[in-house]
Amino acid sequence: MTETNHNADPEELARFGKLASRWWDPDGESRPLHDLNPVRLAFVAGRAALHGARVADVGCGGGLLSEALARAGAQVTAIDLAPEVLEVARLHLLETNADLPAPLAIDYRLCAPAELAATASATFDVVCCMELIEHVPDPAALVANLAALVKPGGKVFLSTLNRTPASFAAAIIGAEYVARLLPRGTHDYRQFIKPSELAALLRQNGLTLDEISGIAYNPLNRKAWLTPHAAVNYIVCASKAA
Repeated sequence: MTETNHNADPEELARFGKLASRWWDPDGESRPLHDLNPVRLAFVAGRAALHGARVADVGCGGGLLSEALARAGAQVTAIDLAPEVLEVARLHLLETNADLPAPLAIDYRLCAPAELAATASATFDVVCCMELIEHVPDPAALVANLAALVKPGGKVFLSTLNRTPASFAAAIIGAEYVARLLPRGTHDYRQFIKPSELAALLRQNGLTLDEISGIAYNPLNRKAWLTPHAAVNYIVCASKAA
């Protein structure tokens, strides 16, 4: 199966694969992910019971959120299509578990969302998909797969970038060209998604948008926080009827 059939762009996979070796470096190219991760985890944990829950982390990358979810007591299935970053995720998990009395429960898989949905439909209490939807060729297909994965009564969480002048200035001009927090070409403004567009995709797949919150980020002091303003980064919680 090709990357296109996997709903993945080969150039995107290659770009993230090059970042693999420094994924867990809090001062490296993944620095914004490290800074945003606690806020995303808190948003999820505040709206879904994680202890003992079955959680899918779709587009897990090097496992930053996966490990955080597992530390909160979740049984995590984490998938990605970049083999280099998955290898880093697995190696870091071995290092983490070596220092813990009870190992974190994470099953890392080189797997497309559609493949997981075909074998594990309506299996997960919580499905997380952070900063992936703006990188795939077919956002509608991704949302359909997320909806297929979650159990009735379960929750789906997505974070992404709004398509506004503010997000263009912050995420592309600021982050990629001025501050150089991200490699140039990380984002394509045309693929940013407005909240109304994402809400429509959720409704089309039987999910109800419960909440939307902006995420503010100050790269100078490396602080991130939730905000009512969703002009740049935002995160949503959606639910499937029981």
